[in-house]
Amino acid sequence: MTFSICVREEYEDGDGDEQLRFGVAVTTRLPGVGTLCPFASENGAVATQSLVNVELGRRGVEYVDDGLAVEDALQSLLNADEDSEQRQLHGVDAEGTFAFSGEACNGWYGHVEGENYTVAGNLLVGEEVVEATAEAYESDANGDAPLAERLIDALEAGHEVGGDKREELPVQSAALLVKRTGTEPDGFTDDLRVDATETPVADLRTTYEEAKRGYEIVLERHEEDAEDDPESDSSADATGEE
Repeated sequence: MTFSICVREEYEDGDGDEQLRFGVAVTTRLPGVGTLCPFASENGAVATQSLVNVELGRRGVEYVDDGLAVEDALQSLLNADEDSEQRQLHGVDAEGTFAFSGEACNGWYGHVEGENYTVAGNLLVGEEVVEATAEAYESDANGDAPLAERLIDALEAGHEVGGDKREELPVQSAALLVKRTGTEPDGFTDDLRVDATETPVADLRTTYEEAKRGYEIVLERHEEDAEDDPESDSSADATGEE
């Protein structure tokens, strides 16, 4: 079920405290990948694919939240899965990485692990897809752009060199999810998906840009309201408004 990337990054919040953020992004030549493959919390990120077992992703993150290392959490789930050889499962936590590609996955399939990220894919045109995805992320890791935007950049790099090889399937999808430690709220751009399109990565980028624009409009409105009414509570959290 095509390719995905999981990452861990350190960052400094508005109070100068060190925090962690975790992100996962995925694209495939099937609809609705955002409901199946990407999982994340403030403790880690996991992607489950190939012959998808959603419980591997959901429970993997739950185990990491309970304090298990990501490699122990995901390996224990695979050990109990009778179809593990048809799975791909990978992820990151605060300390490490884990990546698995079962021998019965459909080719091309494989994965790479970096210091703070993992990339995996199957049914791809070749190894160059995961390599391009990894290289794109590494080239701007911890860059100035938000993590969500850089995850889209990584997907785009893999997509541009061929991505999923099943060209007979026109309906595609893409998704991203970002979580972080600390009290900073998740933004409008941290949980996005495109469920059915022929241009998944481009549409995910458009969705990101529109979500970012909407967030900026909300912030601007709150600032204007605060200037018009100095007695109002200007500390209200704009990200919670719908």
